[in-house]
Amino acid sequence: MIFLDALAAALAWLGRQGTRALAAMVFIGIALPPLGALLKPFVTEAVFALLVLAFLLVEPAALRVHVARPALVIIVAFWTMVALPAMLGWGYLWLGVDQRSPDLFLALVLQAAASPLMSSPAIAALLGLDAALVLFGLIACTSVVSLTAPLFARQLVGETLTLSPLALGLKLFLMLVGAALLAAAIRKFAGHARITRQRERIDGLNVIVLFVFIAALMGDIAVTIYAEPMLVGALILLSFVLTLGPLALTVFVFARAGLRQAFALGLMASQRNMGLMLAAAGGAVPDLTWLYFALAQFPIYLLPQMLKPLARVVNGGRTGA
Repeated sequence: MIFLDALAAALAWLGRQGTRALAAMVFIGIALPPLGALLKPFVTEAVFALLVLAFLLVEPAALRVHVARPALVIIVAFWTMVALPAMLGWGYLWLGVDQRSPDLFLALVLQAAASPLMSSPAIAALLGLDAALVLFGLIACTSVVSLTAPLFARQLVGETLTLSPLALGLKLFLMLVGAALLAAAIRKFAGHARITRQRERIDGLNVIVLFVFIAALMGDIAVTIYAEPMLVGALILLSFVLTLGPLALTVFVFARAGLRQAFALGLMASQRNMGLMLAAAGGAVPDLTWLYFALAQFPIYLLPQMLKPLARVVNGGRTGA
């Protein structure tokens, strides 16, 4: 009993740290490569756990509001999965990235074509944003990624990379439905009041599960950071630009929906599930592509802490952990 109380207190404390914990864990993941190797086999399970926690944290009533008025989410899905990838992809062609660095071009195209990060509702919740809107947007975007991602990959990269729409779509569908059903069962068993009281501990679980991604991707890049610091620095800078740019553009486009909603949508649209694209491609990508995907985790996990003051403003003085 004492151990369980201590564990609950530790989870609550971690949940209160929120975005600070995410930022710190990036560097912990780099510093402890063996931990990354240990956690790497559990990435798929971590994705599923994050979805369950996202469904659990979102109030059903809040989700029903967006389901009853789906126009905004339909527009968001088109913007996120069609308009933004098209602008970015053909922008890269115009800049000649495909000729200068085909491996980097592949990474950027896959990043642009990917659906939003599965953890985006959890990150939105940590920032006190509209997690229900982000979750509904994530579901809408994920439902079409099996169609849009192969299309953009073929148009921009060619037939050197093949993505299986059926396999990708089936995998995502099963994960989403399974997570929703499990979360509904937990909510029915535990009750609304108990889940509300455990909010900080659930946030703490979110942080722990998110760390699985960080450690798994960051564990292998410490050697590269020391060997090629200029390349690593340039790729990190590029990843921040390609996260902040779409975020700002999305906020501008959807500002009329309200600043809080637009900021949440910008966060979702700017953070892409590159791991999903790696899995769909069977892991058969060049070393530079792998390296960029790993380094692109820096803005994903550092920006929530950096953007916390802005989140407080758009939330009217309130924010998450």
